[in-house]
Amino acid sequence: MPMIKSTLKVLLWLILLLILTATGLYLWLRWEFARLERNDANYQALFNAPVAALPAQPVQPCRDHYPQRRAWFGALHVHTAASYDATAFGVIAGADEAYRFARGEPLPLRLQGDGAEIQPPVARISSPLDFMAVTDHAEGLGENRLCYDRSSDAYGRLVCRLYRGDLRLPLEETAQPMVRLASTAIFGQDRSARVCGEDAQDCLRAADLGWRDNQRATEQWQDHSDDCNFTTFHAYEYSLAEEASNLHRNVIFRSATVPQSIAGAKEARTPPMLWQWLATTCREGHPDCDVLAIPHNSNWSSGRMWLPYRYSNLSAAEARAEAELRASLEPLAEIMQTKGDSECRNGLASVLGAPDEACDFEKLRPATAPVQDCGNTPGSGGMMLKGCVSRFNYLRHVLAEGQADAAVLGVNPFKLGIIADTDTHTATPNAGQEANWQGSHGHDRDVQHRLLSAVEVPGDIATGSPVRYNPGGVAGIYAEQNSRAALFDAMRRRETFGTSGPRIRPRFFAGWELPEDLCDNPDFLATAYARGVPMGGDLPPAHGTAASPLFALSAAADPRPEGGLLQRLQIIKTWVDAEGRSHQAVFDVAGEADNGAGVDPDTCEVFGPGSSQLCATWRDPGFAPAQSAVYYARVLQNPSCRWSRYDCIALPVTERPPSCSDPALPVTQQERAWTSPIWYRGR
Repeated sequence: MPMIKSTLKVLLWLILLLILTATGLYLWLRWEFARLERNDANYQALFNAPVAALPAQPVQPCRDHYPQRRAWFGALHVHTAASYDATAFGVIAGADEAYRFARGEPLPLRLQGDGAEIQPPVARISSPLDFMAVTDHAEGLGENRLCYDRSSDAYGRLVCRLYRGDLRLPLEETAQPMVRLASTAIFGQDRSARVCGEDAQDCLRAADLGWRDNQRATEQWQDHSDDCNFTTFHAYEYSLAEEASNLHRNVIFRSATVPQSIAGAKEARTPPMLWQWLATTCREGHPDCDVLAIPHNSNWSSGRMWLPYRYSNLSAAEARAEAELRASLEPLAEIMQTKGDSECRNGLASVLGAPDEACDFEKLRPATAPVQDCGNTPGSGGMMLKGCVSRFNYLRHVLAEGQADAAVLGVNPFKLGIIADTDTHTATPNAGQEANWQGSHGHDRDVQHRLLSAVEVPGDIATGSPVRYNPGGVAGIYAEQNSRAALFDAMRRRETFGTSGPRIRPRFFAGWELPEDLCDNPDFLATAYARGVPMGGDLPPAHGTAASPLFALSAAADPRPEGGLLQRLQIIKTWVDAEGRSHQAVFDVAGEADNGAGVDPDTCEVFGPGSSQLCATWRDPGFAPAQSAVYYARVLQNPSCRWSRYDCIALPVTERPPSCSDPALPVTQQERAWTSPIWYRGR
């Protein structure tokens, strides 16, 4: 009996010790992960941020000028080690390395922790870019800097130790970067009290230093001579997530005169707060400051990026005021980047019209997977590849919805030109090659990781499918010269286009007085500009005619050795009818779908005929003068191998992962280009 009592006593003490230990651990973790809730005072302080330019060499006027405007190719969505979600994956390359890469210098993909014996793979750009912006996240910019600063109080905090990878959870290796990312991402729009200090001021001051570093690199790489060989833009990314849905924007400034503190989602908690700050502090606050914001890929947005105002809870006056502000600041949108295509999707019941087989291009959620249509209400979970799928995720349908909103509000909130971009997180903008692509995140340099079908993190805090990412696209701008002012003005007037990587050069015009034989006219461009409107423009009123305007579309293939031949030119029409139903129609206007071209999936060798240049004029057979509509052009190349196929066939058969034999993963693809739309307002 005494022995039993003694044993019970020991057990009780052990239980008490465990309870005390668990309580102490809980209290310690609460302390280490204490939150600083959003503070509106920090947002208001941004309105008093100085707007200035760092000392810089004056930029000389460009020597060359192109009256009919030429195509310039670049990147306006690039992340470096200053972004928390790049550093979490081991990336150490900064803004200087990104700009150097853009100018044609190879970049060894060395990661944090690599020993001298590591020989990392080398990324190479297919051709140097004409322009570029480094768009590191405003969110986490200060935290990232403090966590790597040994002299900061934050350096030894648990959050920073997890973020740097000094402490590792007992999970598989593929999940470790996601744990590092989660250690800072879990704070959402709040901040870490232990890292950021009282009122978040330590992080805000460190973010200002990071933004100044970005400005210095941007000015250093700007070509200040009259050669104008390379143009850089001061820029950053605003990265808001709402209900696990992406509402990110890239903020692009016209000149070197910029706010010296920047608004992220931890300060500007909603997009309208961002727009108000940009309008007040930059546009109205300094005569040399101008800015625009470019919405991120919308396929992750659960319909929230572009929910029509007709379906919002705002009053008519509130909706009109917000739509006007939005329209003035957001003239463009990404149609494609490394996280997939945001043009269109088949299988949505709320879209009327025949399926478009080319819409199956680069889908993060497999194109063959059935999805629930969100209808007219936003969903959630888009960044988790979950929840319903909205037609408002896709630019094609949003363009028409904007016209329907305009009929109610008097302003079109979604009058969006088109670009494409990369969203690289390895400081390698627009590498532009399907073969030898090294992935979009640091650990993707390992081919086996690049080809993973899924990466899951316990707790369901993140998910991804690396093999469904892609090399991203390239932004195209038609401007008279390669200068900040000329390129920015072209973006504002929406004379832009995007490609999935190749340097295709599309032209798109429309007009009531364009000649039918325009393609045979040696003065095609001069005539088209004089008698029509280019991509990004509005057709003037029809002056009583019931006939369709004439559309003129031409495209030149990528002239480089690795560039493919063109297969087809298409015009896509989208509209919302009087009952509020969304429609689409796709017209082949040049070339042939069955032209005999193809690709050998075992070798990736292409074969068959194609065109180096195509041109066509076209009238809409279904044109109705009373019906508003939006038209844009799409250029399709002949089929070629997807990057994952190149990787798979380079591996011995016994080393190929399951994705290499997944029938739902495309083996081939059709590279493409998209033009900005031309709008017609029904009478």
